[in-house]
Amino acid sequence: MLIAQPLQAQAFAPYGLVLHAPAQGGRPINGGNAQRFDLAADLQLTAEGGRPMLALFRAQARAFPHAVHEMERHALGSQSFVPLGERRFVLVVAPAGAAPQAASLAAFVTDGRQGVTLWPGTWHHALLAVEDGDFVVLERAAAQVDCDVHALPQPVQVHLG
Repeated sequence: MLIAQPLQAQAFAPYGLVLHAPAQGGRPINGGNAQRFDLAADLQLTAEGGRPMLALFRAQARAFPHAVHEMERHALGSQSFVPLGERRFVLVVAPAGAAPQAASLAAFVTDGRQGVTLWPGTWHHALLAVEDGDFVVLERAAAQVDCDVHALPQPVQVHLG
């Protein structure tokens, strides 16, 4: 059993970046009518002829506890998920490298306003939305497929924390 912990930048750092706009800060733009917050500078999208691809994923809510049967990774590019309309989602991740095992999995649940950028090679489960909703996804696109899938020997039950 795996319990999804609240997403925090320090705990998530081995897998990627937490994206969120702080309550204060940023810099004024558009004549002072907007504040700009730069969320991620370490996007890796152009390896081996890749290019940035911006997509919209319309996700259906998953039932929890949820059985995780497989994990995937994108070795050549980072992948960012940003919810629209304050939609929570769960991240099941494992470190880059060898195929993940149940003991190497970690789970996090967002607060609905947080997004993430996964480092290239980070093992992760497909999008696990807690509520129905739309997500903006920024990822690497190229002629060759960059997605390795690994079946877990036994399913792992993920519970919301």
